[in-house]
Amino acid sequence: MGAEAVARVLVTGGAGFVGSYVARALLGAGQEVVILDDLSSGFASNVPAGARLVEGDIRDAAHLERVLAGTRPQGVVHCAAQVGVSASVADPMNDLERNIVGTVRLVQAAAAAGVRSFVYSSSAAVYGNPESVPITETHPTKPLSPYGLSKLTAERYVALLGEQYGLKWACLRYANIFGPGQRAAGDGAVIPTFLEAFASGRDPVIQGDGEQTRDFIFVEDVAKANLLALSGDASGVFNVGSGQAMSIKALWQAAASLMGWDRPPVYGPPRPGDIRDSVLSVSAAAQSLGWGSQTRFGDGLRATVAALRQTL
Repeated sequence: MGAEAVARVLVTGGAGFVGSYVARALLGAGQEVVILDDLSSGFASNVPAGARLVEGDIRDAAHLERVLAGTRPQGVVHCAAQVGVSASVADPMNDLERNIVGTVRLVQAAAAAGVRSFVYSSSAAVYGNPESVPITETHPTKPLSPYGLSKLTAERYVALLGEQYGLKWACLRYANIFGPGQRAAGDGAVIPTFLEAFASGRDPVIQGDGEQTRDFIFVEDVAKANLLALSGDASGVFNVGSGQAMSIKALWQAAASLMGWDRPPVYGPPRPGDIRDSVLSVSAAAQSLGWGSQTRFGDGLRATVAALRQTL
């Protein structure tokens, strides 16, 4: 299916951080965009000009059917989710309902409305502790939290139902996303957590020895991956990351330098169950989607810092 076949796209969670960037990229590519968001964690102010916002919960099957039947999108990009690891541990049933039940209902409604292409926002959390790095899509999946399990289960529903209903589908497993507009609330948002602490004159705490590594990917590159997955011909599961490992200590140093911070780092105890090293192989996305990370980490971090300073 070519890009011209997807003229109208429904973006769930489009008032959130990643979803709003996806919506903006779609608009820039000439597509009509409808955003479905319950605004429980997203903000109406994030909705880009030109996109239509419909408030609603993806767990509400009747509302989903009305929205899909009324808008008749050719494509769906599903970004809406409960994304907190700690929240999933505290309330796994809420995680199940939002991330699994909501996804299944969305796929069903999309198929009934004649949607052709479905892209699901998943997470590297499906892998758990890596047995080897870089992590490929064939790496064993052993989630460490209800959040990771819910994303993996939803992936499998998307694949199974997509094949059953004749949907072209893709599941994108994200690394640690960052960029302008990201808020520090929630798990995994270490960059805004550090930057907001520096900006307020507080010492951000490095949990553990700081030598643990992560794969940081700029949000605009993630949005581009969604566009390519939506309009291309490939179905499957694809990692979306930079393919580069960075230690938390090195991240702290880069952020401190840009923010003019002159105090030494402060360390705290490691988080229980924290993964030591995580970096994704992105060769499958390069080969099947024609995608690759275009933004160097330093450039992305400078853009993020500049945006934060504008809001202060």
